[in-house]
Amino acid sequence: MYAKGAYPHLRFIRPRVEREWMLGLTAAQLAQVAEWEKDMWNGIHGYIGIHGETNDSEYKDVPEEKQRLLAEAFQPMAHRVDNEIKGIRIHYPTAATAQKANMSTDAFEDFFFDVCSFDYRKMAKASTPLLELMDKTDQVRIVGPGTDLAFSIKGIGKQVAVGKRNMPDGEVYTAPVRGSLHGTIQYNAPSRYRGTAFDNVRFTFREGKIVEATANHTEKLNEILDTDEGARYIGEFAIAFHPHILHPIGDILFDEKIAGSFHLTPGQAYDSADNGNRSTIHWDLIAIQRPEYGGGEIWFDDVLIRKDGRFVHEALLGLNPEQLIL
Repeated sequence: MYAKGAYPHLRFIRPRVEREWMLGLTAAQLAQVAEWEKDMWNGIHGYIGIHGETNDSEYKDVPEEKQRLLAEAFQPMAHRVDNEIKGIRIHYPTAATAQKANMSTDAFEDFFFDVCSFDYRKMAKASTPLLELMDKTDQVRIVGPGTDLAFSIKGIGKQVAVGKRNMPDGEVYTAPVRGSLHGTIQYNAPSRYRGTAFDNVRFTFREGKIVEATANHTEKLNEILDTDEGARYIGEFAIAFHPHILHPIGDILFDEKIAGSFHLTPGQAYDSADNGNRSTIHWDLIAIQRPEYGGGEIWFDDVLIRKDGRFVHEALLGLNPEQLIL
Protein backbone atom coordinates (compact mmCIF):
# COMPACT_ATOMS: atom_id res chain seq x y z
CA MET A 1 0.00 0.00 0.00
CA TYR A 2 2.80 2.40 0.86
CA ALA A 3 4.43 1.61 -2.48
CA LYS A 4 1.23 2.73 -4.21
CA GLY A 5 1.12 5.99 -2.27
CA ALA A 6 -1.83 4.97 -0.10
CA TYR A 7 -2.27 5.75 3.59
CA PRO A 8 -3.43 2.52 5.25
CA HIS A 9 -5.60 2.71 8.36
CA LEU A 10 -5.61 -0.46 10.48
CA ARG A 11 -8.60 -1.58 12.51
CA PHE A 12 -8.47 -4.78 14.54
CA ILE A 13 -11.60 -6.06 16.31
CA ARG A 14 -11.70 -8.97 18.74
CA PRO A 15 -15.20 -10.52 18.93
CA ARG A 16 -15.01 -11.16 22.70
CA VAL A 17 -14.19 -7.51 23.33
CA GLU A 18 -16.85 -6.35 20.87
CA ARG A 19 -19.44 -8.52 22.62
CA GLU A 20 -18.71 -6.82 25.95
CA TRP A 21 -19.03 -3.44 24.24
CA MET A 22 -22.36 -4.46 22.68
CA LEU A 23 -23.83 -5.57 26.01
CA GLY A 24 -23.65 -2.01 27.35
CA LEU A 25 -24.82 -0.14 24.25
CA THR A 26 -27.30 2.72 24.47
CA ALA A 27 -29.01 4.65 21.69
CA ALA A 28 -27.29 7.89 22.73
CA GLN A 29 -23.88 6.22 22.73
CA LEU A 30 -24.46 4.72 19.28
CA ALA A 31 -25.53 8.06 17.84
CA GLN A 32 -22.12 9.47 18.79
CA VAL A 33 -20.20 6.40 17.61
CA ALA A 34 -22.03 6.49 14.26
CA GLU A 35 -20.87 10.09 13.75
CA TRP A 36 -17.27 9.08 14.41
CA GLU A 37 -17.60 6.18 11.98
CA LYS A 38 -19.15 8.43 9.35
CA ASP A 39 -16.25 10.89 9.59
CA MET A 40 -13.74 8.06 9.23
CA TRP A 41 -15.40 6.42 6.22
CA ASN A 42 -15.83 9.76 4.46
CA GLY A 43 -12.06 9.85 4.08
CA ILE A 44 -11.61 6.26 2.93
CA HIS A 45 -11.38 5.34 -0.75
CA GLY A 46 -10.99 1.57 -0.46
CA TYR A 47 -10.87 -1.24 2.06
CA ILE A 48 -9.86 -4.87 2.53
CA GLY A 49 -11.94 -6.68 5.13
CA ILE A 50 -10.35 -9.87 6.50
CA HIS A 51 -12.46 -11.89 8.91
CA GLY A 52 -11.05 -14.85 10.83
CA GLU A 53 -13.69 -16.69 12.82
CA THR A 54 -13.00 -17.96 16.33
CA ASN A 55 -16.50 -18.62 17.72
CA ASP A 56 -19.63 -18.15 15.62
CA SER A 57 -21.79 -18.14 18.78
CA GLU A 58 -19.94 -15.20 20.33
CA TYR A 59 -22.92 -12.85 20.01
CA LYS A 60 -25.61 -15.39 20.89
CA ASP A 61 -26.32 -13.90 24.32
CA VAL A 62 -26.34 -10.27 23.17
CA PRO A 63 -30.01 -9.21 23.52
CA GLU A 64 -31.90 -8.78 20.26
CA GLU A 65 -32.68 -5.17 21.19
CA LYS A 66 -28.96 -4.35 21.45
CA GLN A 67 -28.28 -5.98 18.08
CA ARG A 68 -31.18 -4.04 16.54
CA LEU A 69 -29.89 -0.72 17.93
CA LEU A 70 -26.44 -1.42 16.49
CA ALA A 71 -27.82 -2.37 13.08
CA GLU A 72 -29.99 0.76 12.92
CA ALA A 73 -27.18 3.10 13.93
CA PHE A 74 -24.70 1.67 11.43
CA GLN A 75 -27.13 1.15 8.53
CA PRO A 76 -26.29 4.37 6.63
CA MET A 77 -22.56 3.71 6.91
CA ALA A 78 -22.92 0.03 5.97
CA HIS A 79 -24.98 1.01 2.94
CA ARG A 80 -22.28 3.41 1.78
CA VAL A 81 -19.49 0.88 2.32
CA ASP A 82 -21.39 -1.80 0.37
CA ASN A 83 -22.41 0.41 -2.53
CA GLU A 84 -20.00 3.33 -2.88
CA ILE A 85 -16.53 2.33 -1.62
CA LYS A 86 -14.25 0.02 -3.54
CA GLY A 87 -13.32 -2.98 -1.44
CA ILE A 88 -13.21 -6.72 -0.97
CA ARG A 89 -14.11 -9.09 1.86
CA ILE A 90 -12.22 -12.29 2.66
CA HIS A 91 -12.98 -14.87 5.35
CA TYR A 92 -9.52 -16.18 6.17
CA PRO A 93 -9.22 -19.89 7.12
CA THR A 94 -9.09 -20.62 10.84
CA ALA A 95 -9.24 -23.76 12.96
CA ALA A 96 -12.79 -22.81 13.99
CA THR A 97 -14.00 -22.65 10.39
CA ALA A 98 -12.18 -25.87 9.53
CA GLN A 99 -13.96 -27.58 12.42
CA LYS A 100 -17.37 -26.41 11.14
CA ALA A 101 -16.45 -27.74 7.70
CA ASN A 102 -15.47 -31.10 9.26
CA MET A 103 -11.94 -30.75 7.88
CA SER A 104 -8.46 -30.62 9.29
CA THR A 105 -6.99 -27.12 9.37
CA ASP A 106 -4.50 -28.04 6.62
CA ALA A 107 -7.23 -29.50 4.41
CA PHE A 108 -9.43 -26.46 4.90
CA GLU A 109 -6.57 -24.12 4.02
CA ASP A 110 -6.07 -26.07 0.77
CA PHE A 111 -9.81 -25.81 0.07
CA PHE A 112 -9.76 -22.07 0.79
CA PHE A 113 -6.94 -21.35 -1.62
CA ASP A 114 -8.49 -23.60 -4.31
CA VAL A 115 -11.77 -21.69 -4.26
CA CYS A 116 -10.17 -18.25 -3.96
CA SER A 117 -7.57 -18.78 -6.70
CA PHE A 118 -10.16 -20.00 -9.20
CA ASP A 119 -10.06 -18.51 -12.71
CA TYR A 120 -12.62 -15.75 -12.12
CA ARG A 121 -12.07 -14.27 -15.57
CA LYS A 122 -13.30 -17.54 -17.05
CA MET A 123 -16.21 -17.56 -14.61
CA ALA A 124 -17.13 -14.00 -15.60
CA LYS A 125 -17.23 -14.95 -19.28
CA ALA A 126 -19.30 -18.08 -18.60
CA SER A 127 -21.81 -16.18 -16.45
CA THR A 128 -22.56 -13.49 -19.04
CA PRO A 129 -25.30 -15.57 -20.78
CA LEU A 130 -27.07 -16.01 -17.42
CA LEU A 131 -26.89 -12.28 -16.79
CA GLU A 132 -28.34 -11.59 -20.24
CA LEU A 133 -31.10 -14.17 -19.82
CA MET A 134 -32.07 -12.82 -16.40
CA ASP A 135 -32.17 -9.32 -17.86
CA LYS A 136 -34.81 -10.47 -20.37
CA THR A 137 -36.84 -12.46 -17.83
CA ASP A 138 -40.09 -11.41 -16.21
CA GLN A 139 -41.41 -14.40 -14.24
CA VAL A 140 -39.32 -16.79 -12.15
CA ARG A 141 -40.71 -20.00 -10.72
CA ILE A 142 -38.82 -22.23 -8.29
CA VAL A 143 -40.00 -25.72 -7.32
CA GLY A 144 -38.52 -28.40 -5.09
CA PRO A 145 -39.15 -30.24 -1.83
CA GLY A 146 -41.33 -27.91 0.24
CA THR A 147 -40.94 -25.15 -2.35
CA ASP A 148 -43.31 -23.74 -4.94
CA LEU A 149 -42.62 -20.06 -5.40
CA ALA A 150 -43.19 -17.51 -8.16
CA PHE A 151 -42.11 -13.88 -8.54
CA SER A 152 -41.13 -11.24 -11.09
CA ILE A 153 -37.66 -9.80 -11.66
CA LYS A 154 -38.73 -7.49 -14.50
CA GLY A 155 -37.12 -4.07 -14.47
CA ILE A 156 -34.73 -4.83 -11.60
CA GLY A 157 -30.95 -4.55 -12.09
CA LYS A 158 -28.89 -7.70 -12.57
CA GLN A 159 -25.25 -8.13 -11.58
CA VAL A 160 -22.47 -10.70 -11.97
CA ALA A 161 -20.43 -11.33 -8.80
CA VAL A 162 -17.11 -12.92 -9.75
CA GLY A 163 -14.41 -11.87 -7.31
CA LYS A 164 -14.54 -8.08 -7.30
CA ARG A 165 -16.29 -7.58 -3.93
CA ASN A 166 -16.14 -10.96 -2.17
CA MET A 167 -13.67 -13.81 -2.15
CA PRO A 168 -14.68 -16.52 -2.87
CA ASP A 169 -17.40 -15.59 -5.34
CA GLY A 170 -19.63 -17.01 -8.05
CA GLU A 171 -23.23 -15.85 -8.54
CA VAL A 172 -25.53 -13.67 -10.60
CA TYR A 173 -27.95 -11.67 -8.50
CA THR A 174 -30.98 -9.43 -8.80
CA ALA A 175 -34.06 -8.85 -6.62
CA PRO A 176 -37.74 -9.74 -6.97
CA VAL A 177 -40.27 -7.03 -7.66
CA ARG A 178 -41.12 -6.26 -4.05
CA GLY A 179 -44.78 -7.26 -3.94
CA SER A 180 -44.62 -10.07 -6.48
CA LEU A 181 -43.68 -13.13 -4.40
CA HIS A 182 -46.36 -15.77 -3.85
CA GLY A 183 -45.93 -19.29 -2.52
CA THR A 184 -43.64 -21.16 -0.17
CA ILE A 185 -39.90 -21.79 0.09
CA GLN A 186 -38.07 -24.40 2.18
CA TYR A 187 -34.37 -23.65 2.70
CA ASN A 188 -32.13 -26.66 3.28
CA ALA A 189 -28.75 -25.16 4.23
CA PRO A 190 -28.23 -24.32 7.90
CA SER A 191 -27.70 -20.65 8.65
CA ARG A 192 -26.34 -18.77 11.64
CA TYR A 193 -27.59 -15.22 12.19
CA ARG A 194 -26.86 -12.97 15.16
CA GLY A 195 -25.35 -15.92 17.00
CA THR A 196 -28.27 -18.36 16.58
CA ALA A 197 -28.07 -21.48 14.37
CA PHE A 198 -31.18 -21.95 12.22
CA ASP A 199 -32.26 -25.10 10.38
CA ASN A 200 -35.26 -25.92 8.18
CA VAL A 201 -36.27 -22.30 7.65
CA ARG A 202 -39.57 -22.13 5.78
CA PHE A 203 -41.36 -19.01 4.52
CA THR A 204 -44.80 -18.49 3.04
CA PHE A 205 -45.29 -15.33 0.96
CA ARG A 206 -48.38 -13.34 0.10
CA GLU A 207 -48.03 -10.23 -2.09
CA GLY A 208 -44.30 -10.24 -1.44
CA LYS A 209 -44.50 -10.38 2.34
CA ILE A 210 -43.41 -13.26 4.58
CA VAL A 211 -46.71 -14.06 6.31
CA GLU A 212 -45.58 -17.30 7.93
CA ALA A 213 -42.09 -18.29 9.07
CA THR A 214 -41.01 -21.46 10.84
CA ALA A 215 -37.68 -23.08 11.77
CA ASN A 216 -36.02 -24.94 14.62
CA HIS A 217 -36.07 -21.58 16.44
CA THR A 218 -39.38 -20.19 15.20
CA GLU A 219 -39.76 -17.52 17.88
CA LYS A 220 -36.23 -16.18 17.33
CA LEU A 221 -36.75 -16.29 13.56
CA ASN A 222 -39.84 -14.13 13.80
CA GLU A 223 -38.08 -11.72 16.17
CA ILE A 224 -35.51 -11.11 13.44
CA LEU A 225 -38.19 -10.75 10.75
CA ASP A 226 -39.96 -8.18 12.95
CA THR A 227 -36.82 -6.01 13.14
CA ASP A 228 -38.44 -3.54 10.75
CA GLU A 229 -41.02 -3.49 7.96
CA GLY A 230 -38.56 -4.42 5.23
CA ALA A 231 -37.27 -7.51 7.03
CA ARG A 232 -40.34 -9.49 5.89
CA TYR A 233 -39.70 -8.67 2.23
CA ILE A 234 -36.99 -10.01 -0.08
CA GLY A 235 -34.04 -7.84 -1.09
CA GLU A 236 -32.00 -10.27 -3.21
CA PHE A 237 -32.37 -13.33 -5.44
CA ALA A 238 -29.16 -15.00 -6.62
CA ILE A 239 -28.17 -18.11 -8.55
CA ALA A 240 -24.79 -19.56 -7.51
CA PHE A 241 -22.31 -21.76 -9.37
CA HIS A 242 -18.81 -22.02 -7.83
CA PRO A 243 -17.71 -25.52 -8.92
CA HIS A 244 -15.44 -26.16 -5.92
CA ILE A 245 -18.01 -25.23 -3.26
CA LEU A 246 -20.44 -28.12 -2.92
CA HIS A 247 -21.62 -28.28 0.70
CA PRO A 248 -22.45 -25.78 3.43
CA ILE A 249 -19.71 -25.11 5.96
CA GLY A 250 -21.45 -22.49 8.08
CA ASP A 251 -19.64 -19.52 6.52
CA ILE A 252 -21.98 -17.40 4.42
CA LEU A 253 -19.27 -16.10 2.11
CA PHE A 254 -18.73 -19.72 0.99
CA ASP A 255 -22.22 -21.17 1.41
CA GLU A 256 -23.97 -18.58 -0.77
CA LYS A 257 -21.72 -19.65 -3.70
CA ILE A 258 -22.53 -23.40 -3.53
CA ALA A 259 -22.85 -24.96 -6.98
CA GLY A 260 -26.47 -25.81 -7.73
CA SER A 261 -27.86 -23.45 -5.09
CA PHE A 262 -29.77 -20.20 -4.98
CA HIS A 263 -30.42 -17.73 -2.21
CA LEU A 264 -33.45 -15.61 -1.51
CA THR A 265 -32.60 -12.93 1.01
CA PRO A 266 -34.90 -11.16 3.47
CA GLY A 267 -34.00 -7.53 4.00
CA GLN A 268 -32.05 -4.73 2.38
CA ALA A 269 -31.68 -4.59 -1.41
CA TYR A 270 -28.44 -3.59 -3.11
CA ASP A 271 -28.29 -0.30 -5.03
CA SER A 272 -27.17 -2.26 -8.10
CA ALA A 273 -30.29 -4.47 -7.97
CA ASP A 274 -32.71 -2.22 -6.17
CA ASN A 275 -36.34 -3.22 -5.71
CA GLY A 276 -36.89 -0.48 -3.15
CA ASN A 277 -36.78 -2.70 -0.07
CA ARG A 278 -35.13 -1.11 2.95
CA SER A 279 -34.13 -2.91 6.14
CA THR A 280 -31.34 -3.11 8.69
CA ILE A 281 -31.02 -6.85 7.99
CA HIS A 282 -29.71 -8.68 4.93
CA TRP A 283 -29.86 -12.42 5.60
CA ASP A 284 -28.72 -14.74 2.82
CA LEU A 285 -30.67 -17.99 3.20
CA ILE A 286 -29.72 -20.83 0.88
CA ALA A 287 -31.48 -23.67 -0.89
CA ILE A 288 -29.35 -26.32 -2.61
CA GLN A 289 -31.04 -28.11 -5.52
CA ARG A 290 -28.57 -30.86 -6.39
CA PRO A 291 -30.04 -34.41 -6.17
CA GLU A 292 -28.38 -35.27 -2.85
CA TYR A 293 -30.23 -32.29 -1.35
CA GLY A 294 -33.60 -33.24 -2.82
CA GLY A 295 -33.38 -31.67 -6.28
CA GLY A 296 -35.42 -28.83 -7.68
CA GLU A 297 -36.05 -26.67 -10.72
CA ILE A 298 -35.75 -23.02 -11.74
CA TRP A 299 -37.92 -21.70 -14.56
CA PHE A 300 -37.65 -18.38 -16.41
CA ASP A 301 -40.84 -17.36 -18.22
CA ASP A 302 -42.01 -21.00 -18.37
CA VAL A 303 -38.64 -22.22 -19.73
CA LEU A 304 -36.64 -24.66 -17.56
CA ILE A 305 -33.14 -23.25 -17.04
CA ARG A 306 -31.80 -25.42 -14.22
CA LYS A 307 -32.81 -28.89 -13.00
CA ASP A 308 -31.41 -30.65 -9.93
CA GLY A 309 -28.65 -28.06 -9.70
CA ARG A 310 -27.48 -28.42 -13.31
CA PHE A 311 -28.06 -25.81 -15.99
CA VAL A 312 -30.08 -27.30 -18.84
CA HIS A 313 -30.72 -24.19 -20.94
CA GLU A 314 -28.43 -24.37 -23.98
CA ALA A 315 -26.97 -20.90 -23.40
CA LEU A 316 -26.04 -21.74 -19.80
CA LEU A 317 -24.29 -25.11 -20.11
CA GLY A 318 -20.91 -23.42 -19.65
CA LEU A 319 -21.80 -22.74 -16.00
CA ASN A 320 -21.96 -26.42 -15.07
CA PRO A 321 -19.00 -27.52 -12.90
CA GLU A 322 -17.24 -29.73 -15.44
CA GLN A 323 -17.21 -26.85 -17.94
CA LEU A 324 -15.97 -24.22 -15.49
CA ILE A 325 -13.05 -26.36 -14.32
CA LEU A 326 -11.85 -27.45 -17.78
